[in-house]
Amino acid sequence: MAIRPASSRVRRGFRSTKPARSFDPHSRKETPMFKRLILTAALVAASANAFAAGVTYKLDPGHTNVIASWNHMGYSNPSASFSGVDGSLVYDAADVGKSSVQVTLPLSGLNGFSEKFNAHLNSADFFDSAKFPTASFKSTKVEAAGEGKLKVTGELTIKDITKPVVLDVALNKRGEGNNGGAKIGFDATATIKRTDYGMGMAVPMVSDEIALRITTEANAPKADAPEAKAKAGKTGKASNTK
Repeated sequence: MAIRPASSRVRRGFRSTKPARSFDPHSRKETPMFKRLILTAALVAASANAFAAGVTYKLDPGHTNVIASWNHMGYSNPSASFSGVDGSLVYDAADVGKSSVQVTLPLSGLNGFSEKFNAHLNSADFFDSAKFPTASFKSTKVEAAGEGKLKVTGELTIKDITKPVVLDVALNKRGEGNNGGAKIGFDATATIKRTDYGMGMAVPMVSDEIALRITTEANAPKADAPEAKAKAGKTGKASNTK
């Protein structure tokens, strides 16, 4: 009978006295991979929240155009444009009904592509811009109208006359602007009657109906931008006074 060496018998019967290693969720010794996973999840959540919650944007006048066109005696469809548009919008992707827009159009930015025509458009026959220097639009309701589509109901005021208007809106893109803040772009169309605003000269030879085409880009300030900090400061002061 073969006798095994003592060292062999000891190894086979040896049991470690060290406790088995287990995962401690409260351990502060996190691996680099675990840290990267946490950071990625946080960034994704922050991005999702930024797009889900309502964001306030300032219209970019350099990338905003309002174009009005009409029929001239059946021969042509001339147009005029409005520049220098000022306004803001709130877009809530999670609940578009909480979205809104308000815009002011300075009539000094009206361009009919002819000095003579510009003078006529600004006269009392049409906009009477010396007496009424601006037009404005303010939404009263925003509704979803299909994938990437909205129906925006609001009030258009021209020459101190306010009438309801419905805009058919297409969301072009949401993304990040050059300042690091959120950026958004829309196109919109609507039809109004100029006689509703006291501009009935030459109807019906020149059409009463005016087709409006709007394109706009708007930017939200980055969280650490001066505009955002100023707004946050005002909000903080207001809450401290309650």
